[in-house]
Amino acid sequence: MARTRSNRSNRSKNAQQGGTPATVALSGADVDFQVHAYEHDPASGSYGEEAAAALGVPAERVFKTLVADVDGTLTVAVVPVSGSLDLKALAAAVGGKRAAMADPALAERTTGYVRGGISPLGQRKRLATVVDTSAAGHTTVCVSAGRRGLEIELAPSDLVALTGARTAPIARP
Repeated sequence: MARTRSNRSNRSKNAQQGGTPATVALSGADVDFQVHAYEHDPASGSYGEEAAAALGVPAERVFKTLVADVDGTLTVAVVPVSGSLDLKALAAAVGGKRAAMADPALAERTTGYVRGGISPLGQRKRLATVVDTSAAGHTTVCVSAGRRGLEIELAPSDLVALTGARTAPIARP
């Protein structure tokens, strides 16, 4: 993986090259990561499955970022694209009672990203985040880099640390 160090010149260079808030945030962190670009097909039915196929990565290693409303508070869930989000488990993971998927327009306004490109990193407003425990079973995972057709590969422990996430079994097969 490419090593990006925390310094102003890297952040500035990344921003000048059309970096997303997620890649800019990673440029300011002392973690190993790699950015993967692929040609996004607007006709694709599933952004995550499209990313897995385009990158040649098992779907269990590609994670989607979903925004849910847990008892009136927006919460980010990061789960494998090979499964789905268990809303009850997400609510329990953050000490809530009820969870529902957030309104897509609200999720976009709050995170600063468009649907299909929401990244758990570099969001406009930092939200409570829960990463599915299955991520720990992989050396690296891929998450959206903040744009359709752009993925970030990094260690699950770095993803958890950078997002301030907790981990919990929130995915269903």
